[in-house]
Amino acid sequence: MDAHSALAIGSGIFIGLMLGATGGGGSLLAIPILVYVLGVKVQPASAISLVVVAGSALLGVYQRRKSGEVRVKAALIFSATGWVGAWVGASGHRFIREEVILLLFSLLVIVAAWQMWRQSDYKREHSLEESCAERFPRSCWIKVSLIGVVVGLMTGFFGVGGGFVIVPALALVLGFPMRMAVSTSLLIIALVAIGGIAGHLQTERLDWPLVGLLLLGSAVGMTGGSWAVQRVSSATLTKSFAAVVFVVAMVMLIHNGMKLRALLGGEGAL
Repeated sequence: MDAHSALAIGSGIFIGLMLGATGGGGSLLAIPILVYVLGVKVQPASAISLVVVAGSALLGVYQRRKSGEVRVKAALIFSATGWVGAWVGASGHRFIREEVILLLFSLLVIVAAWQMWRQSDYKREHSLEESCAERFPRSCWIKVSLIGVVVGLMTGFFGVGGGFVIVPALALVLGFPMRMAVSTSLLIIALVAIGGIAGHLQTERLDWPLVGLLLLGSAVGMTGGSWAVQRVSSATLTKSFAAVVFVVAMVMLIHNGMKLRALLGGEGAL
């Protein structure tokens, strides 16, 4: 095995570990890892990220199938509107230059890190019977559908699973217990990502050997993440990950801001 293959498997392990432990964190780091560690261009990196995230999330759902924590109805409704948003986001992705996408992505990650840090201290105040986790009236259908569209747009455009939005939305807006929110988010991530993948495959050709190595690594990482979420407090996992992604996002923001400024300055000189 050459160094690049080993690096791809290691990257997949890290992505799967974060996704399994936080219900969405791995997708935030997939794009920076693919672009800056593995040298993949932004457009194909977004498509590869979706394939890896979807595969990892499906494995996580399978591992938790007997726990009773995956709410299929909410996931299906969420995903139905998410597919539309993901396809639109992926279709518009190719019209934006790479530096702008990475700059916007870094800002998105900073907001996500802040939201995840706040989410870690969240204490559920409503009983399970009062939440959308058990009963699903019309108001829950409307909330889930609207959130699904927003998450789908971000999924398709940036190539992220959207778990950093899905988990707090399920917990804070719909009243899901945190572990149930994390588990249900994995099914939503996998289903919505399929819409984004379909949009990207219209214009992108994927490096399938690289995808295979990443999926192999992510399977190992997802198993470790599922183990960790049962044994480490969710607050510790979430805050640790939020700190990591914040640092990564700041580096990306500065790097791509400087590149974009140089490009715009060069064009102005012409």
